[in-house]
Amino acid sequence: MADRPTIVLVHGAWGDGSHWSKVIPVLNAKGYRVSAVQNPLTSLEDDIERTRRLVEAQPGPVLLVGHSYGGAVISGAGHASNVVGLVFVAAFAPDEGDSLGSIFARQEPPPGAASIRPDAYGFLWIDRDLFKESFCQDLGDDAALVMAVAQKPIAARCFEDKAGPPAWKTKPSWYQVSDEDRMIPPETERWMAERIGARKIMSLTSSHASLAAHPHQIVSLIEEAVSQV
Repeated sequence: MADRPTIVLVHGAWGDGSHWSKVIPVLNAKGYRVSAVQNPLTSLEDDIERTRRLVEAQPGPVLLVGHSYGGAVISGAGHASNVVGLVFVAAFAPDEGDSLGSIFARQEPPPGAASIRPDAYGFLWIDRDLFKESFCQDLGDDAALVMAVAQKPIAARCFEDKAGPPAWKTKPSWYQVSDEDRMIPPETERWMAERIGARKIMSLTSSHASLAAHPHQIVSLIEEAVSQV
């Protein structure tokens, strides 16, 4: 176990580190050291910096795993010298100069886009009544309710911030596509997975919340990445 990388989990929009609550126990039971970042979701730069600090605080090598918006974060934070690989879970993988908005513009807006509500402070929320059908339609009612009630809003500017040079151009990457995703078009996910040259592309019949709906499959992808780094 000593030579295994630490697994650093990076959440996406409308959530926090607890979105990994189904993945963390599985990894822990397999003997991995795991850490989950708590990002402020205030700007892409802020979130990259928060994640980078956590990565650099880990002893030894790190495998970064990002869900959704967290993929944009690990694309930036992955330049840390101790990062040995990147795993994207139904995630954005921007190239230099991309914004999340420009990536969305490649396709018609996904169904979940209609559930997003801005507030008076420049942050975006998902309508509680539409959260399950938009974000996690394959989870049970209680799990979906907890996600909806405990959601963490994301600054609207995060969808406008332009990405810098991505770590996936220099670090090996893996990608999981959610075939029933209503927050990021599955076609866009496949395009990103192919563009980054992912060593493996795993497709799951899943909502956007694949990390909660299919934790064992996500862990198997993480372990495949570990075996190759």
